[in-house]
Amino acid sequence: PNILVVNPKLPIKTVQEYIAYAKQHPGKLTCASSGSGSSIHLSCELFKMKTGTDILHVPYRGSGPAVADLLGGQVDSMFDNLPSSLPHVQANKLRAIGVTSPQRLPTTPDVPTLAESGLPDFDVESWFGLVAPAGTPRPVIDRLNQALNKALASPALQTSYKQGGFFAPQQPNTPETFAKKIASEIDKWGAVVKNANLKAN
Repeated sequence: PNILVVNPKLPIKTVQEYIAYAKQHPGKLTCASSGSGSSIHLSCELFKMKTGTDILHVPYRGSGPAVADLLGGQVDSMFDNLPSSLPHVQANKLRAIGVTSPQRLPTTPDVPTLAESGLPDFDVESWFGLVAPAGTPRPVIDRLNQALNKALASPALQTSYKQGGFFAPQQPNTPETFAKKIASEIDKWGAVVKNANLKAN
């Protein structure tokens, strides 16, 4: 999942205060990302689309430089992937004001979801999937699927995921379910890209 973090020098402690600040300072509040077209960038564009705010996107070459400038106050905010910002949140060097997942995260239980903060349909999750070349025989696909589901169900992996701020699937997944997930993500983010008028270089 992504987490909305701000430089603690800003007078912003909640998502609603972030929205209000953005509306009071149109085009001035900055939102860093790990690069144009990244999930972090698109999270910011989705937020702007849903809240009617004018927030300035500042792309970097990776999360590391973006977080460094956020810590230094050169930029104001970021929808970061949790692992790279979590140590700074825990050290009170960044202020977390919202998470983009449907539920709160075990690593940051006091940070509300964006849905709780007044954006009920804001659901952005970073996810991983295993794909095979087109034309792979179905028995091979099924064996891979069974092996992956078995691995994901292991207590050690579940614990490791939780410690990193991730959610491992609680139910076995199927190739068909994953295909639907990919299709829905293409539709969702395609609309965001079109609305933000983003173009490939």
